[in-house]
Amino acid sequence: MLGFHGRRYLITGVLNEDSIAWHTARALQEAGAEVLLTGFGRARRITEKAASGLPRPTDVLELDVTRPEDFARLVKELEQRWGGVDGVLHAVAAAQQTALSGNFLTTPPEAAGLALRTAAVSLHSLATALAPLLSADGRRGSVVGLDFDATGAWAGYDWMGVGKAALGAVCRYLAMYLGPSGIRVNLVAAGPVETVAGQAISTFDRIADRWQAEAPLGWDRTDPAVVVGPVLFLLSDLAATVSGEILHADGGMHAVRMGTGPAFAEGGAA
Repeated sequence: MLGFHGRRYLITGVLNEDSIAWHTARALQEAGAEVLLTGFGRARRITEKAASGLPRPTDVLELDVTRPEDFARLVKELEQRWGGVDGVLHAVAAAQQTALSGNFLTTPPEAAGLALRTAAVSLHSLATALAPLLSADGRRGSVVGLDFDATGAWAGYDWMGVGKAALGAVCRYLAMYLGPSGIRVNLVAAGPVETVAGQAISTFDRIADRWQAEAPLGWDRTDPAVVVGPVLFLLSDLAATVSGEILHADGGMHAVRMGTGPAFAEGGAA
């Protein structure tokens, strides 16, 4: 029903098999789609190892989102291989330690700029570079980015939180400007999942523990696959009229302020 058979998707941000991006690539292959991954630098070898663990091992294309020339090379490669792209998952973000873990007030401007560039500006770079391929041959392609709730401040998340807030704005503007070409742009705001990126945040355990204790639907911080369904929905034709949206896949945590902790379970709140 999702209609992925024979379609072609680019998946960024795969580092290992514990990532949401890797599980998305696997699910797309199992649904009959073709996928290609991206990686860069020395970490590309790790991505290639993860790519070999997919149901159908696939290639990894070079993409450093801070290098404009990489986008031009990526587009050329995709044109030669596929001619068009049906969708792309943006799962890229990075920040130096000086921009995280309580260093917000003393973060150097260049470190703050890197967090904004990788978390938010890179979505613009990726979507605009691939736009001709996403609309090629009558396609109405889908761009999906991975997000984290940016409606409030999370201790230790710091400039990456600012980057995610900017990501939401970039998504909305891309939805407006790419919509006339038939291209949809949406985000999935996931709850905290134990990934390499999460390990860089000193307060990750505190945030994840709160999610597990208070999310109305509960939350499993060890299972990145729980986010895949919402991503597939937005990549599919079922979401053909959805753009500029932030879909929360977080156990309902974004909707509450005090969670559903022990006091509520015991009838302690009036």
